[in-house]
Amino acid sequence: MSVESTVVKIAEAARKASIKIARCSTEKKNEALLKIAQKIENRADFLKRENEKDLIFAKEKGLTSAMIERLKITDATIKSMVTGLKNVAKLEDPVGAVTSTWKRPNNLEISKMRIPLGVIGIIYESRPNVTADAAGLCLKSGNAVILRGGSESINSNLALAGLISDALIKTGLPKEAVQVIPVRDREAVNILLKQEELVDLIIPRGGEGLIRFVVQNSDIPVLKHYKGVCHVYVDEFADIETAKNICINSKVQRPGVCNAMETMIVHENIAKDFFEVMVPAFKETGVELRGCEKTCELIDAIPATDEDFHAEYLELILAVKIVKDMEEAYEHIEEYGSLHTEVIVTKDYEKARRFVKDVDASAVMVNASTRFNDGGELGLGAEMGISTSKLHAYGPMGLTELTTTKFVVFGDGQIRQ
Repeated sequence: MSVESTVVKIAEAARKASIKIARCSTEKKNEALLKIAQKIENRADFLKRENEKDLIFAKEKGLTSAMIERLKITDATIKSMVTGLKNVAKLEDPVGAVTSTWKRPNNLEISKMRIPLGVIGIIYESRPNVTADAAGLCLKSGNAVILRGGSESINSNLALAGLISDALIKTGLPKEAVQVIPVRDREAVNILLKQEELVDLIIPRGGEGLIRFVVQNSDIPVLKHYKGVCHVYVDEFADIETAKNICINSKVQRPGVCNAMETMIVHENIAKDFFEVMVPAFKETGVELRGCEKTCELIDAIPATDEDFHAEYLELILAVKIVKDMEEAYEHIEEYGSLHTEVIVTKDYEKARRFVKDVDASAVMVNASTRFNDGGELGLGAEMGISTSKLHAYGPMGLTELTTTKFVVFGDGQIRQ
């Protein structure tokens, strides 16, 4: 079978399955999620063996260490997938929820009800855990999903898909509700992006190059974020120890992810005292600093270029900018930010309120690490990705963001005059 025939057949089957899944009861969906979690837990050794094939392939292809780290299935990865599925099963089902109700002068009762989107296509790199997360969220929200992982993760993804299919069959649900495109050929992506009559939404997860390619080539609406240039602004009224801990966590815990801090902005009135504590901590954790002119006058840092402030490093490199006031911090964020995550560290309540109100990003935080802009950390159970476009979702996409609404009208014989 040709690549085109394979993809079209998968999309047609997903469309049929989406109708059944949309009508499925919450209890049945939860049963399927728990069965998937059990199978992943029971077959952990099998998954790691299949993943090892992908790791060998990735190393031969010369993938970066960050990509290989995201590709690897460990005991922690298994636990995360299992926990994520169980958490999604515990969440309230958004399908069928009535979001608002009102009555017209002619006594028509109007309401808006949440319904599934239909068929969702996920295109992603590395990270086999996305396969489990996407399957869980799409099933619970009543959607069918087509998964197209990177060529480097095909063995892991197909292994997970097999376990998910078994669980769906045992639950009495259509196995076509979750499908992995089983070919490495990149043409499969192009073909999927043209199935606008069968697929309702495309969500790309990966580097900026992949996301821009999807946006430019898709006939289907795309939810996206290009990159995560996240800032932490250390205000003049920040607690220095608190700011140090937040900045270390934001940059160092997992530097290769989109919610890691890439630029630290520091008020000039606190800069000298803060750097005395912060710079040794960064040196101890291996962070390379690239500073603006004022920063380089105070500490030993590589002079930063304009490109440094635009960069999503995804490694232990950090740009540093000193500002004279919060307005200058705003200006820097507006020019260089990516609408992903912005943080202020301050003890000044009014400044915190202003920052939250005035800064545009999918998540704005006060005295907390950028690393909390994550579906699991925000109580969504898991996430499909983080959207920095505002239609129709902004920020981490959980169950609610995988639904839309329809109008429901109750009458007792009214006709329009």
